[in-house]
This record gives sequence, C-alpha cells and structure tokens, in this order.
Amino acid sequence: MNFLARTWIGEWLIGLGRIATMSREAVMSLLTLKVTWKDLLYQIYFIGIKSQSVVLVTGAFTGMVLTAQTYFQFHKVKMDTATLAVVGVSMCSELGPVLTALMVAGRVGAAIAAEIGSMRVTEQIDALRTLATHPVDYLVVPRLLASQIALPLLTIESVVLGIGSGYVIGVFLLGIDPTYLWFNMLKYTGNIDLEIGLVKSFVYGGIIALVGCYKGMSCGMGAEGVGRATTEAVVYSSIAILVTNFFLTLVLQRAALLLL
Repeated sequence: MNFLARTWIGEWLIGLGRIATMSREAVMSLLTLKVTWKDLLYQIYFIGIKSQSVVLVTGAFTGMVLTAQTYFQFHKVKMDTATLAVVGVSMCSELGPVLTALMVAGRVGAAIAAEIGSMRVTEQIDALRTLATHPVDYLVVPRLLASQIALPLLTIESVVLGIGSGYVIGVFLLGIDPTYLWFNMLKYTGNIDLEIGLVKSFVYGGIIALVGCYKGMSCGMGAEGVGRATTEAVVYSSIAILVTNFFLTLVLQRAALLLL
C-alpha cells in the first residue's frame, strides 16, 4: 500500500512538473507573440460563441433557483427585498465564474484533449516537430489565449442573465416590490464583486486550456488512451477549478478589504 501511494504521488508530481513546464513555454510564446492569429480566432469562436447556449441556460436557472431559495429563507425574517442583493453578489463573485468554468470544462476541455490526443495517436505532433514547428506554439498557445479571453466574457453573460432571471422570478412569481428589490441589489453588489469574478474566470480559462492540452499531448496510444485522456481532462480541470476557487476567494476577498 505504501509503495502504491508513493507511486501515485510520484506520478502526480511528475505530471504537475510537466504542466508547469508547458505553462512556462506557453507564456514565453505569448510574450514573444508567437501566436497563429487564424487559429486564435477560430478557438475564440469554438470556446466562446459555441459555448454560449450551455452557459446561458446554466446562468439563468442558477439565478432563478438561488432567488427562490433565498426568498424562502429571507421571507421568514421579513427581508424579502434583500433577496436579489444576495443573488447579485453570489453570481458575480462565486457562482457565475465557477459554474461557467465547469460547464466550459465539460464541453471544451474534453474537446481539446480529444483533438490533440487524436493528433498524438496519428503522429501529427511528431510531424510538427519534423517541420520545425513547436507544438506548444501551434497547439497550446491559441487555445490558452482564447480560453482566457472567452471565459470572462461568458462569465459576464452568465452573471447578467442570472441576475435578470432572478429579478423576473422575484417580481412576477414571488411578488417582491421591484423598486426596493433592484435598489438593494445595486446598493450591496459592488464593482469589486464583478472584478473578483472576472479575475477568477481568467484563471479558470488558463486551467481548462492547460489541463486539456497536457492530457491530449501525453495521452496513451489507441482509442482507449484518447478516451482516458478526455475523461481525465474534464475531471482534473473541474477539481482544479473548485480547489483554486477556495484559495482565490480567500486571497481576492482579503485584497478587496485592504483596498477598501
């Protein structure tokens, strides 16, 4: 058992080191502007525009159910008009960026790992090296940059739709006074909440792209290896997002208190 534990920890540390090395190479490529702009635009379209439907549905129904649950509790203490304030803060700083990232990780992370994994199995990545093209420059950088551009924009859409759907549910279904409901939301939801959410989504975009690319480039041979890499890309990126969210919340909230 101890041997298996040491083996698992060793493999995990090796994988972490390889991801760190790939991240360094991607950052250096970005700093030297080694970006294929055509591929970048396509990845923005694939990651951002084609993910809108799932992100918007998630944001809308998250805002609605959060409004309903908050109202049922606040109604007991006659704080009905503060319902949307809770929804606004939660959607901006926590639920909006996290749920958006998880939805995109399930859709885009799997697609990235499958695409690059198929290229590895068919030896297309080796062909790139033969043609003096660095795989990180050609495959990782456009996806990394596109994810970090698209995720904040998708998060804004999710937040706006979540708050808007919560307002509609609160006013027309739960019968809350619309004026005070909206006033309290604006009063207690500050710019700093949205800024925290955007910083988180930027980080999550990098996590999704890097994990997906790493799993694709290191997958095993054959269809089984590609399938395992696809599954691991979704699972590992989702876990990394949830773990990172905890530490980002502590750091960013503490920084916000110091700035205020």
